[in-house]
Amino acid sequence: MDMKKRITLELRNRTPAEIVELVLDNSRSADGEVEGLTDEFTELEFLSMVNVGLSSLTKLPALPKLRKLELSDNNLSGSLETLAEKCPNLTYLNLSGNKIKELSTLEALQNLKSLQSLDLFNCEITSLEDYRESVFELLPQVTYLDGFDQEDNEAPDSEADDEDDEGEEGAGPTGDYDDEEDEEEDEDGSEGGEVGLSFQEEYDEEDDYAEEEEDQAAAQGQKRKREVEDEGEEDDDDED
Repeated sequence: MDMKKRITLELRNRTPAEIVELVLDNSRSADGEVEGLTDEFTELEFLSMVNVGLSSLTKLPALPKLRKLELSDNNLSGSLETLAEKCPNLTYLNLSGNKIKELSTLEALQNLKSLQSLDLFNCEITSLEDYRESVFELLPQVTYLDGFDQEDNEAPDSEADDEDDEGEEGAGPTGDYDDEEDEEEDEDGSEGGEVGLSFQEEYDEEDDYAEEEEDQAAAQGQKRKREVEDEGEEDDDDED
């Protein structure tokens, strides 16, 4: 799919000014130039054109809000001065897998004052002696080169940070749900206690009733016994 058609597809009935992120990876550019992208994309902050056959950036439109630009696996060997002119606020630039050979090619990036991270993996320039030291000296604004700073500390993973934030945001509802479950369990426990208490009261009442019946039966037995004794005494008197 050519780049123009891909851009139309990615718009999805939105206007260019509504687009913040645009991914055109593996589409085909015309004659190695950017096409279909205009300066109407005024809100664009992230642009990815990986493996699209670019050999020049001269037709890149002005993208004043662009922060991250992915250009890996293309055929770029120069024309980087366009980036400082059209995308002055870049903080991340990935040029891995391009045909950048000389340190002088990167001089055009000196005007990208906000550039913090630069990737040049699989470019011939990485085989130069003192490659890392030279790039850091040429571009003092750059903190991370190929994912590491001058002390070999790895660049933070922004995606992992985002996931952590999402996890923390999600913790609230989960905690609330657990609290609700605890409350329900407490209520169930209270109900169970009430049922148990009621059952015990009924059981105690039955015991009391049984004891009363036994007492009544015993009293009736004693009464009948006295009546029989009285009858026996009367019989003895008659014989006399």
